[in-house]
Amino acid sequence: MRPAATLIAARGVRGFGDGFTGLLLPVYLSSLGFSAFQVGVLTTATLLGSAALTLAVGLLGHRVPARRLLFAACALMGLTGVLFSQTHAFWPLVVVGFVGTLNPSGGDVSPFLPLEQSLLAHAGAPSQRTHLFARYSLTGSLMMALGALSVGLLAPLRALTGVAQLSLVEGAFVVYGLLGLIAAMLYRGLPDQPSEGEVARTPLGPSKRNVYGLAAIFCIDSFGGGFLVQSLFALWLFHRFGLSLGAAGAFFFWTGALAALSQLAAAPLARRIGLIRTMAFTHIPASLCVIAAAFAPNVATAFALLFVRALLSSMDVPARTSYVMAIVTPAERAAAAGVTNVPRSLASAFSPALAGFLFTLTPFAWPLVIGGSLKIAYDLLLLWRFQKVRPPEEAD
Repeated sequence: MRPAATLIAARGVRGFGDGFTGLLLPVYLSSLGFSAFQVGVLTTATLLGSAALTLAVGLLGHRVPARRLLFAACALMGLTGVLFSQTHAFWPLVVVGFVGTLNPSGGDVSPFLPLEQSLLAHAGAPSQRTHLFARYSLTGSLMMALGALSVGLLAPLRALTGVAQLSLVEGAFVVYGLLGLIAAMLYRGLPDQPSEGEVARTPLGPSKRNVYGLAAIFCIDSFGGGFLVQSLFALWLFHRFGLSLGAAGAFFFWTGALAALSQLAAAPLARRIGLIRTMAFTHIPASLCVIAAAFAPNVATAFALLFVRALLSSMDVPARTSYVMAIVTPAERAAAAGVTNVPRSLASAFSPALAGFLFTLTPFAWPLVIGGSLKIAYDLLLLWRFQKVRPPEEAD
């Protein structure tokens, strides 16, 4: 189980960095004088770049050892943090966002993902697969929540040191880069060669039809999720309710913590009702809550709805990953992880710019309504298409 512990720990390190950079991104860009639309465009660029890298890892990564690819991704993460802290012009920032690993989504969209998921699928018995992915997702979500909470330290640091907020934010991006080096140190604990139970990675073969079908349906969920990325969510809270940076950090900490802890329920729930039903039956009410939040008359009502959403919206994460790994052959797992994770960054890459544009047109939270509605459509389509495609452990 040592490889599993290594992968879970590395996911936590990356999650912490994603947590504070996702919240600081709109603050940093607004401090540089960029509009909400420009924030959305840069967010789109980061997600498009992540999609390209993730797809390349999924389809071509079987030619290179996974450990070596993880080291390369860590080096890119370190470079991203340094360059982002030193770049102030809009188009150079777009380029850095596109080629780098910055993650403004509130989830995990990165080239690390297909590699870690395929390795984790081999790190335990099939009966423990969903439990391992729940621990993996739990650690990432909880550390992301702690990362969001940590931005509340900027105000006391500013008061204590007298350093301008912009400089402190730039320093935070350097810390993000250093976290990439810490993740690389953790990956050194992974074996150089595949484990005994692991087979050689290959491109998609017999499972191609199901994987491409899932990827197409995941596009709908990801496009909807792009309207709800954490950076733009934070921007809405700042403008709609006048929330301070510290209060926003506390909010994202608690929603992230609730989402993380709820993932522990995914494995026992999936054993009772199946992976597909776990994904859909928890996701639909969560999407209804985010739609209702757009009509909330005050911050207390909005927070209550979003806390309920947090309790439900992430239980599908370990179930989804476990399902993909279960319905493909072991050799196809890395390719399947890459192909099905690409929609999480590619399809969602186009909606943040549209969401930012909508925020410039009207104060009403149309992105929340549109994003929630698309996610409900995804759940219904997933039930219709894949309810009868069962993983081996659910076969009658």
